[in-house]
Amino acid sequence: MAMSFDPFSELDRLAGDLRHFRPGPKFMPVDLYRHGDQYVLNADLPGVDPGSVDVDVDGQLLTIRAERTAAAHEGVKWLAQERPNGSYLRQFSLGDGVDPDKISASYDNGVLSVTIPVSERAKPRKVEVQAAHKADEQKTISV
Repeated sequence: MAMSFDPFSELDRLAGDLRHFRPGPKFMPVDLYRHGDQYVLNADLPGVDPGSVDVDVDGQLLTIRAERTAAAHEGVKWLAQERPNGSYLRQFSLGDGVDPDKISASYDNGVLSVTIPVSERAKPRKVEVQAAHKADEQKTISV
């Protein structure tokens, strides 16, 4: 059986190894979407202890931190160890259109869900148009 060499799969493997060993916080993939009057942010944090997950709001900055600790396996010989351990960090600028006091978060099956409500002042509203009176139409505006 002939075996072919795929340089791209080897590059993918090496790049994965480099991401695993780089210093500093690990990458946390997220999905962010708007549903009605709220934004929903889902972050993948598989294997993270829920007690280590921290969600902070400081002014207009939302910060998510988490820690994934290595499993203690005494006397084992590792054949593969690709699941990154360490800290995870993501920060998001909220802008003025959200209500930071009503942000909520939950963690289920390795996914952190953060719900960010749109503020009342940022919601679309209907402005009533009233008919002008004849007397009002004759007034001139001076600048």
